[in-house]
Amino acid sequence: MKVNFDINYMIGIFPLLLKYTHLTISLALISMILGLSIALILVIILTYDIKLINPLLKVYISFFRGTPLLVQLFLLYYGLPQIIPVLKNINAYTAAIIGLSMNSSAYMVEILRGAIGSVDKGQMEAVKALGMTSWQGMKRIVLPQAARVAIPALGNTFVDLLKSSSLAFTLGVAEILAQAQMSAAATYKFFENYLAVALIYWVIIILFNHIQKILEVRMNHAY
Repeated sequence: MKVNFDINYMIGIFPLLLKYTHLTISLALISMILGLSIALILVIILTYDIKLINPLLKVYISFFRGTPLLVQLFLLYYGLPQIIPVLKNINAYTAAIIGLSMNSSAYMVEILRGAIGSVDKGQMEAVKALGMTSWQGMKRIVLPQAARVAIPALGNTFVDLLKSSSLAFTLGVAEILAQAQMSAAATYKFFENYLAVALIYWVIIILFNHIQKILEVRMNHAY
């Protein structure tokens, strides 16, 4: 049986696909920064147990953890503009970042809560005894220690964001999977195109995992 696999075509498609890797990486990186910022704000609010706000935040977390990311992206980009016309001005790239950020923040909230909870509560009591405010203690004492605990799980979240960024092509974002889809449709070489995309993602994630391990070692040495 003849195997219809064109290795030369696949090698030749790499330069085209690599031109769009910056979109994939930027989607994941910006979404990670925004998602982490949202999660940190939510964790701080949840820590103070505000009766009127906390139930709403728990609904937010439950919704984004309990529904498919693709549905969330469609709801944000295709659905909400029908109800809120001003959202029609949001382009696909921005919508993808917003969706990925909100989704990842719901997961990072739990990561940060666990990391902060791992820090001895006696340290906050000592901080207050020294005359520092709760926020000063959180910023100077608790968060630096919590960051060391959270890095492995946050690294996994970033890897998930890199993979999930491929869903942005369903909104029309011209990232590497979208380019592979167009090339495959034009040449009918689906296997070669999708395998090339898989290899690019694989290499990116291997490189990131290596960087993450170096960061973890340095953080552990710092303590």
